[in-house]
Amino acid sequence: MSEVENKGGKTRAFLIVLATIGGLALLVFFLFFILIASLVLKSGVSPSSLASGRGNGIGIINLEGVIADPQKVLKDLRQFRDNKDVKAILLRIDSPGGAVGASQEIYREVRKTDKTKPVVASLVNTAASGAFYAACGARWIVANPGTVTGSIGVIMKLPNIAGLLERLGIKTTVIKSGKLKDLASITRDLTPEERQVIQNVMDDIHKQFIDDVAKGRHLSFQEVSKIADGRIFSGKQALDLHLVDALGNFSTAVEKAGQLGKIKGKPRLIYPEKDKLTAIKEILEESGARSILRFFHLLLEDSPQIPY
Repeated sequence: MSEVENKGGKTRAFLIVLATIGGLALLVFFLFFILIASLVLKSGVSPSSLASGRGNGIGIINLEGVIADPQKVLKDLRQFRDNKDVKAILLRIDSPGGAVGASQEIYREVRKTDKTKPVVASLVNTAASGAFYAACGARWIVANPGTVTGSIGVIMKLPNIAGLLERLGIKTTVIKSGKLKDLASITRDLTPEERQVIQNVMDDIHKQFIDDVAKGRHLSFQEVSKIADGRIFSGKQALDLHLVDALGNFSTAVEKAGQLGKIKGKPRLIYPEKDKLTAIKEILEESGARSILRFFHLLLEDSPQIPY
């Protein structure tokens, strides 16, 4: 056999192996795609179909993290409000608060929903500031004894980098059509007039906060004002101040929602429908996390144990 024929045979063998590996890779990818699709279809079942004909559902909505975009919570509230099989809604809150406007939107949507179906707020670890604002739209609030809540106040922090710019030799030139147009500029100190303008806005928003808490908790404006200095409370302290209605956990809140919704027997917990992209993202994240944990587990099995 000549050297050329030998090289040609090796090349063909290499291409066959490469094609085989590529085919197997495509097959694995195809099977993985089918698996993901099947899981998504299972997770994408609508809440209505899950509880169809039962009429004993409690819609569960989670409000977690910093409140910035309220759209997801608003959508879930509307979805459960229109679902005939959902007799009550439980708003599970674990948030330090967030933007004023977003918190107000959730508060008002919760109040609107509660006129049609009872809404129970369940406070987990933290439900402070804007998160407590949102909770006050509910008919009944349940907190853990150690839940951090309250913080009825408004804050705005304005950075000032004038000193840094001066060190760097950078100067700014401002051209404006109104004397307050560059209000709260980060390149200089506030003037007394600007400080007063901002303070007036903060005071007005604070008053709105107190008003809405008073309405939601059936307290007077004066009662809420006494404790609306931004201080936080434990769940137990909040109960004594009538800021929450009962101490308990998730099961306590579910039981109360069932009572308010006049549900007979054990209620069915219904969660909002997830869109397909969210479902795929969660599946991939969970699969990835499991793979990483498995990798480290195998790595540690073959490694010397270090005492700590």
